[in-house]
Amino acid sequence: MPAERMMGRGAAGPAVAEGVQAITTAILAGGLGTRLRSVVGDRPKVLASVGGRPFLAYLLEQLLSHGITHAVLCTGYLGEQVPSVFGEAYRGIRLSYSREATPLGTGGALRLALPFFESESVLVMNGDSYCAADLRAFWAWHSARRAQASLLLRHMPETSRYGRVLVDEAGRVLGFDEKSDASGPGWINAGIYLLSRRLLRTIRSGQVVSLEREMFPAWAGQRLLCGYQSEGDVLDIGTPESFAASQEVMRGVKGSARERQRGAWS
Repeated sequence: MPAERMMGRGAAGPAVAEGVQAITTAILAGGLGTRLRSVVGDRPKVLASVGGRPFLAYLLEQLLSHGITHAVLCTGYLGEQVPSVFGEAYRGIRLSYSREATPLGTGGALRLALPFFESESVLVMNGDSYCAADLRAFWAWHSARRAQASLLLRHMPETSRYGRVLVDEAGRVLGFDEKSDASGPGWINAGIYLLSRRLLRTIRSGQVVSLEREMFPAWAGQRLLCGYQSEGDVLDIGTPESFAASQEVMRGVKGSARERQRGAWS
């Protein structure tokens, strides 16, 4: 069985599939982490120790495995700690930093970081979740559709914890069910997006803006938002319970990466 399943099939040549290597990645790492402070109160969530290393390292390793060479870390709460740990590069990935002076929300953080993005499409990842998805396949699907914005989705047997994304057979996002309205099986937002700079420019500059609550519904209403169905497992560390559960799971991810990369983990 293929690792990824496409909606609204479209042909994409090898050049398109390889294009993800040239994309700037933005990692949203500015959240206050209030739900996690009882167990991780002295550092931002991306530096929380999972499986013996900072959670951010797993996201950067995923980018490395896809040949991506530039990541912008959108920091905020305790954000000065991130460059002190990771510096200006991670195993060949160049790291840039965009730090909020005050919380701007996920959309506001991306708008602030816009000058750092060097590609027309930007790969966006949530800094407190990991999805074992094929990013090349996601990029090829997005590019073949000439989409302006695409969400990577994951099917769940129970969506009440996450909310649900409603999509049609062509892969167009129709709308969203909030957590309080979602139950039973369905597609959830896996926390990885491909967004055009053109759309990012429409976000209000210098203001608190949520991608999930404001921009995504607006873009869906304009028929600009697409949903790519992935089979990659999703893990988040946003609550004490999910953080505890992530420890053993991410040790397995670390071990698999070590085997593939011949002991490259530090």
